[in-house]
Amino acid sequence: MLTGEQIDRWLREDIGHHDVTNNVPGETTGRLVAKEAGTAAGIEAAAAVFEHLGVDAEIAVTDGKSVGAGEAVLRTTGPARETLRAERVAVNLAGHASGIATKTRRAVDCAQAVDDSVRIAGTRKTTPGLRGIEKRAIVAGGGDSHRLDLSHMVLIKDNHIAELGLESAVEQFRERVSFATKIEVEAESEAEARRAIAAGADIVLLDNFAPAGLRETVDALADPIAAADREVLLEASGGIALDSVADYAVTGVDIVSMGSLTHSAESLDYSFRTGSE
Repeated sequence: MLTGEQIDRWLREDIGHHDVTNNVPGETTGRLVAKEAGTAAGIEAAAAVFEHLGVDAEIAVTDGKSVGAGEAVLRTTGPARETLRAERVAVNLAGHASGIATKTRRAVDCAQAVDDSVRIAGTRKTTPGLRGIEKRAIVAGGGDSHRLDLSHMVLIKDNHIAELGLESAVEQFRERVSFATKIEVEAESEAEARRAIAAGADIVLLDNFAPAGLRETVDALADPIAAADREVLLEASGGIALDSVADYAVTGVDIVSMGSLTHSAESLDYSFRTGSE
């Protein structure tokens, strides 16, 4: 949920203590225009920035929709001074979020071209203060947000295993969480994945596998999963990029998670223009 406090913080960062540039009288209209094609996201957040300063904002393209070069995604009407003050923050939010949504949509399309049951997911490799914007952008692009924060799921990683031991960690955390909370265990080998399944993991994160080795491991885990007599999901992660996502999607995993959706997405190019069209 985007709050007024967040918007105030963004605006204070940009406006500073003595804004001379935007001391412009009168009323004006404006429009946020895509300069390249992509998937729109962050448009509601951009509108909220304008509205926070008393500028009316009308959304023309909703999050998750395709946008073409030259297409207006948002139109504004209000005081020129406040419109210009909101402009850069709004453009930055929409561009950043739309870049994530666009990259996610491409990854989803690549994966589903080889297996339409595979889910593309984000990670917690997000920008501090912008996680909500970035996670919503992943969803707008057709991806899965994964856990939003540490409270949404237990993910036992290599450091937890080093400190507690795999089986002890699963047992300890299982005793502490709600019945509704899933437990995922990171595994860097087939043997470790087998131990995770036997210990009661709901999801096994197969980390840093090459596609060929991943396929062999997924095949080898079919019997342990069947013996567990419960649903166990398999997730692939670790350095997966757009040019390799299809190679991972075809291995039989249920989820392919990609930190690059948020930490390496290029911003979609937008321009804000005032005055008549």
